[in-house]
Amino acid sequence: MNKTIHQAIEAGEKGFLIKNSIFLPFHIEILSVWIGKDMSLISRPDVLTDFSDSKGDVQIREGDTYTNIVFVKHKELKKEYGHYKGHIILFGAEKGRDIFDKNERHFIKLSFHDDTDNVYMELIDNPLDL
Repeated sequence: MNKTIHQAIEAGEKGFLIKNSIFLPFHIEILSVWIGKDMSLISRPDVLTDFSDSKGDVQIREGDTYTNIVFVKHKELKKEYGHYKGHIILFGAEKGRDIFDKNERHFIKLSFHDDTDNVYMELIDNPLDL
């Protein structure tokens, strides 16, 4: 059964990570991705918007009940951003919803807190407030 973004996050579900590949338990229409170390005045995240098949920064694949996001230019996300060193922010809408309606667009913070392959997810209002 397909879950919405809100259903998965409110239920406390987690995604999982394999090297540079994240699996999320819902479908999402991604508009942009912010990736980087925890933000500060001297540290700003990269904003990725190239999701093309051939040479893009991010590749996206969907299964029946999940979205798989591959970060092409990274080798191992957990080593780079794990243990609260950084995070990934997805900006997008529920698959099939109106991306032109600002109420349908969400920021989702993905983080890797521990030595497991769990991807923790939370909805946030503004990624610049982190």
